[in-house]
Amino acid sequence: MREPSAKRAGTTRAALTLAAALAAALPARALEPGDLAGVRARGVLRWGGDVQGGEPYVFQDPHDGRRVLGFEVEIAAALARRLGVRAEFVQNDWQTLVPSLERGDFDVILNGLEVTPARRARVAFTRPYYAFSEALVVRDDEGVRGLADLRGARVGTLGGSLAYDLLVATPGVEVVLYEGVEEPYLDLERGRLAGVVLDDPIARRYGLARPGLRLAAAVGEGEYAIAVRPDHRALLAAVDGALGATVADGELRAILTRWGLWNDRQAVLAAAAPPAPVVPTGGRPTLAQLGLFLRAAGVTVVVSALAMALAVAGGLALSVARRYGARPLRAAATAYVEVFRGTPVLLQLYVLYYGLAPLLPLDAFTAAVLGLGLNYAAYEAELYRAGLDAVPSGQTEAALALGFSRSQALRRIVLPQALRVALPGIANDFIALLKDSSLVSVITVVELTKQMTITAVDLRGWLVPGLLCAALYLALSYPLARLARRLERRLVPVAA
Repeated sequence: MREPSAKRAGTTRAALTLAAALAAALPARALEPGDLAGVRARGVLRWGGDVQGGEPYVFQDPHDGRRVLGFEVEIAAALARRLGVRAEFVQNDWQTLVPSLERGDFDVILNGLEVTPARRARVAFTRPYYAFSEALVVRDDEGVRGLADLRGARVGTLGGSLAYDLLVATPGVEVVLYEGVEEPYLDLERGRLAGVVLDDPIARRYGLARPGLRLAAAVGEGEYAIAVRPDHRALLAAVDGALGATVADGELRAILTRWGLWNDRQAVLAAAAPPAPVVPTGGRPTLAQLGLFLRAAGVTVVVSALAMALAVAGGLALSVARRYGARPLRAAATAYVEVFRGTPVLLQLYVLYYGLAPLLPLDAFTAAVLGLGLNYAAYEAELYRAGLDAVPSGQTEAALALGFSRSQALRRIVLPQALRVALPGIANDFIALLKDSSLVSVITVVELTKQMTITAVDLRGWLVPGLLCAALYLALSYPLARLARRLERRLVPVAA
């Protein structure tokens, strides 16, 4: 049987996402004040960022994993020094930086946060500290000169970014979302994408460093600024003043120069004034967004059903091989079960989609089905093994005495009884797989949980999308749970 802890792992991503949605709707914490007085009382300026963004923003020191490096690390230290405190980095997923700021998890956001109207409706921004362009990167052998040449093509970017807003507004482009900055360029190299649009500091380090890729065009512009909660006006003024001082005395230019980021666009930042805070306003769900949720739910069902069919067939083959196969076959089946049960399904998806791409360039949907199916086959094999063990050996002996061959006895006598014992567990595993399917968003499949995060960014709120996502998961899994309980009542006593 699948271990209880492993079964619970199937719900982890959806549960954590719902918890984040509910927590984001709660009032910010009052125990640790985040305004200027609280920062000075603690002696620490907590700044939120995401090390997954990589160079040159914030990334782990390769020689000391306890330290972070990057030009924004140096900016944070410069600002904290001018405020008379020290800087403390707080790791947070980039797409949930704004909700986490509102919760009070840190004092400011300093991590390539683009100034957009949607964000200005929720947070107050300082003056910009970096001006960037949106770089369209394509393969050398493609005659692409701009987004107009990519109608009907797949273009990759990061969810929640300014580049995403730009691509969504471009007619005919199929937007493919990623959670990391290197993966879209890997897919571009392998021909899974026709182009990638990301901020030019990312493009230079992760895209244009690859020999087969080139810059097609700059398709937009934007600015990074530090975000503060709108009610923390004193902190906003102090941080903005400290940032202005780094511009005036040349320290900001020195930092950007050290990281190879200084260019003519940065000269205009010295004269830029911080935008006035805007009263937060939430968006409202639309019928179009509901349609996208239902479409994503359909993707979840299809991926889960196909993966479960693969898992059932694979698990049956593994269990028979372990019980009746020759010694090498038994050893191979046992090794398969232990490896796939002993490693995370998320890791397996990454290896299957990205790691094996040079040898096996699968599309995202196929990789999602294979990854989940191969993982769950290991667990189904254990269910079948328990079912086979539940069939008395006398059943096989009696079949052989009646003239059945061993394969006939297995096929007609043993397996039907073993399947009756395993069926309730299979139904329970299908429920777990349905929720584990949320993990396939890391390889660009837009399923139910991924659609929830996209809608949350569009609506500038997590509660309504989170509750809708939970309701759809419940609507999908509840009938399966009822079926599993019914099978347990009807089949397990018979097998016993």
